[in-house]
Amino acid sequence: MRAVDRVERVDLGEVPYEDAVRDMTDWVGRRRAGEIPDRLALLSHPPVITYGSRTPPAELPAGLTVPLVPVDRGGQATYHGPGQLIGYLVLNLRERGPGDIVRWVENGLIAACADLGFETVRRDTPPGARSLVGVWTPDGRKLVSIGMRIRGGVTSHGFALNITSDLVEFTRFVACGLPGVAMTSLAELAAEQGRPAPSEPEVRDAVARALGAR
Repeated sequence: MRAVDRVERVDLGEVPYEDAVRDMTDWVGRRRAGEIPDRLALLSHPPVITYGSRTPPAELPAGLTVPLVPVDRGGQATYHGPGQLIGYLVLNLRERGPGDIVRWVENGLIAACADLGFETVRRDTPPGARSLVGVWTPDGRKLVSIGMRIRGGVTSHGFALNITSDLVEFTRFVACGLPGVAMTSLAELAAEQGRPAPSEPEVRDAVARALGAR
């Protein structure tokens, strides 16, 4: 996938999920019309569990106060909340040329983690298995979830990177459609290394650099 001239970085604070999706939908239409450049929006959400259309009802939690919201992206159920960096990517793939956009995002986030001092990897999905899309630690814990949609040549949705996320929330349902998956965070990985976790601004900057956003 060739480089493009510009990816616009948009830094936001905590945005309710429904508001963020409304804004993202508007950006997609404007990108398709050529009114804005490719865009990376960095933000966070109040606690919410989102799930794709292929998520079996048995994998969703019951009796929780956290809202459950159906979404039109790829992927299964996942948790969003404080301490997590959300990245929404609105990219015109027709201008970018052929390439695997999900792998491009995976590799960019792996580079961002390396810049922050953490070794991470991507994993190939065996035939017939549940998707292993995302960014993982070498010992098999999941750090970043990725779920995207492409419509009319323009992407939407994106990724969720755990910085100081409450990992207990992921144990209340089948996260990412992977029973028994262990989620992790940069804070947990940093503690294992005996050092402080990177700050959210540091993570935002590393991610933006790795994905070519400014």
